[in-house]
Amino acid sequence: MREDVPDLFRFFNEIGIINQLANAILQSRLPKGVLVSHFTILNHLVRVRDGSTPLELALAFQVPKTTMTHSLSGLKERAWVEERPNPSDARSKQIWLTGAGRQFRKEMIQSLGADLAGIERALPGLAVSLIPDLTRVREHLDASRDCG
Repeated sequence: MREDVPDLFRFFNEIGIINQLANAILQSRLPKGVLVSHFTILNHLVRVRDGSTPLELALAFQVPKTTMTHSLSGLKERAWVEERPNPSDARSKQIWLTGAGRQFRKEMIQSLGADLAGIERALPGLAVSLIPDLTRVREHLDASRDCG
């Protein structure tokens, strides 16, 4: 018997499960010692804004600044990001992707090719057709979070 829960809860529950399963696939392709969180930071810097401060990244990922600082140190050790002085605030730094970081992200996306192709074969066009609606949901949640 199906649980009596609101449809919107079921919607977000499905997204959460999909996220867990997708992260497991990604984690299986990442080199030893590299976490999904490392990849998501690189992806964010490409997709949203290269040159963010550690605090801006922590707020975007909704993690403590210390957690973000720790994640960034792992990326710096691998030379995937570099810190530069913030020209508008000498007390802070900005995080910039390196060529190696961009290349690693590109290679990781390519390494998912067979997995993505399998999903596309099983569900032709479905995932891509959902992107506009999922983008609207994300944008709404982002705006709601930023407002309070």
